[in-house]
Amino acid sequence: MDIVGDVITSIRTGTPIARRAALYSPWGLRFVGDPGAGFHVVLQGTAWMRPSHGGSPVELGAGDVVFAASGDGYALADQPGTPLSDVCVTDPAETWPLTGPPPGAEPSTLMLCGMYSLDRARPHPLISQLPPVIRLPARAATGDPLRSVVDLLGTELDHSGPGTSAAVPALLDLLLIFSLRTWYDRQAAQGATGWARALKDPPVSTALVRMHDSPASPWTVSRLAGEAGLSRTAFARRFTELIGEPPLTYLTRWRMTLAGRLLRESDLPLASVAARVGYGSEYAFSKAFRRALGRSPGAHRRAHRTSPTHNSC
Repeated sequence: MDIVGDVITSIRTGTPIARRAALYSPWGLRFVGDPGAGFHVVLQGTAWMRPSHGGSPVELGAGDVVFAASGDGYALADQPGTPLSDVCVTDPAETWPLTGPPPGAEPSTLMLCGMYSLDRARPHPLISQLPPVIRLPARAATGDPLRSVVDLLGTELDHSGPGTSAAVPALLDLLLIFSLRTWYDRQAAQGATGWARALKDPPVSTALVRMHDSPASPWTVSRLAGEAGLSRTAFARRFTELIGEPPLTYLTRWRMTLAGRLLRESDLPLASVAARVGYGSEYAFSKAFRRALGRSPGAHRRAHRTSPTHNSC
């Protein structure tokens, strides 16, 4: 069980949006109003990332990945001082660059820009604890998963053919998973605590895998401690320290996350949804769901059936 992949699968909605951008200097893009999580991959050339929340501009090179958990709050440009134009990844009518290229000019930068739509009714801490914008520099090692996905995306976009429409969304899903996995791995290597350390901690990660594998099981702290190979007290203290909430509180969070996905993506009766996430009655499930998300399961399902997957800026 891959915890990062499992979380992404459960909270991502719809199909990721992506577009290839050929940019001619001078160019500057300020990303505004995107409702999901934005991402950018430099395929060729360079760019400067300019965080709107402060900090110095950071130069990006070919293969670098930028992930913005909030979908906005930053800018990309060919130079740190280039004026910016507001753009929206999800607006299909918007063309990039906003002005035509000079005759005979070659683009200075090629980028893949896009957005993932995430269910934010109750954000999972794996996403909500990320900084507003993260940068993942390209790694030189052949076989690095993130680099491999970036290379495959670039090849697929340059030489599209039969199956491209299916390949690109699948590769974008892998891009998101490997981006988060890479970032958390690097944080753990630097001594970070929280989820970065939890994913590498054998007792805590074992308990997480058990809960994710069998969310409907009647877990208790003692049972989870036994799976983790610790005493009940030591396990509860360790889990709470790293995850930020007690084991059974996280279990309820995960059950509600899965229930939200089932309500969005299936027509299963409420009783079936309740059973799949460990509740013996519709009433007990509905009460827990309303307490966690602030609305009934039926209202949650209707909201996702009547709202578009992506809202244009």
